[in-house]
Amino acid sequence: MLRAFFIALSENKPLRHFSEQSALGQRMSRRFVAGLTVEDCLRAAKEVNDLGMSVSVDNLGENVTNAEEAKHSAALYHQMLDEVNQRKLNANVSLKLTHMGLDVDPKLAFDITTGLVHQASKINNFVRVDMEGSPYTQKTLDFVHQLHRENGNAGHVGAVIQAYLRRSQDDVRKLIADKIRIRLCKGAYKEPADIAFQAKSEVDANYVKLMKILLKSGVYHGIATHDQNMIAATKEFVRQENIPASAFEFQMLYGIRRDLQQQLVEEGYGMRVYIPFGTEWYPYFMRRLAERPANAMFVLKNLFK
Repeated sequence: MLRAFFIALSENKPLRHFSEQSALGQRMSRRFVAGLTVEDCLRAAKEVNDLGMSVSVDNLGENVTNAEEAKHSAALYHQMLDEVNQRKLNANVSLKLTHMGLDVDPKLAFDITTGLVHQASKINNFVRVDMEGSPYTQKTLDFVHQLHRENGNAGHVGAVIQAYLRRSQDDVRKLIADKIRIRLCKGAYKEPADIAFQAKSEVDANYVKLMKILLKSGVYHGIATHDQNMIAATKEFVRQENIPASAFEFQMLYGIRRDLQQQLVEEGYGMRVYIPFGTEWYPYFMRRLAERPANAMFVLKNLFK
């Protein structure tokens, strides 16, 4: 019930507008969002790098309504890639296609994303195309396959697979066939039972199944989870299969399970922290609470410290 409640809140536009404009709302978001500006994010990325972890940065936003908004979003990403390169940070970028204008003009979104991937390729960096709700799944995967095939882009653009979708095993096999890097997560949108597993046990079982396929593929993937059972299953599988820790990385969200992030680094595993920033933080924040409602109590306890 709490998960459904927070997902519903993530879609509440009046509450979103109020929260994103209020000082209290911005204060609440700071646990999971690095700040509002590029400089805020770069500062957080440096701090995470200093702890021995790599980073993926995300300018929060989705479903822009016009071409100018999409171009502005792209400009921030170009700036971020330039700054990451100049400051020699261990960081790549993540983006959503609807933030690049997919709902406005698919060609515009593809051209914008192509430009970012080309820039990343030139400086030996990487663009992760995030996954959104199920209406965008096929469009997003088609975009990634097409981008990856373009000259010079191979190895510089990757996808995200959500383990709660019933289609994900087929999608994984197609991406691996093209040697496309995948971030495997559980999924944070409300989806109907005909296309998504509803029980946690089913999602977990599919996550483990997909993790094993990824780690046997020979492609460098990200195992994105805070679930200690999923982490334990991953560690056991790589031990059994003699897969080196350098063949993959764990990924976690900024502000969540920092103790576990540091523990995995100390054990010799790669750890990438997903660091979001920007003014449009509200839907992201609510989806983090939906994934783990205990985070809500944590935020409230620390709000007035």
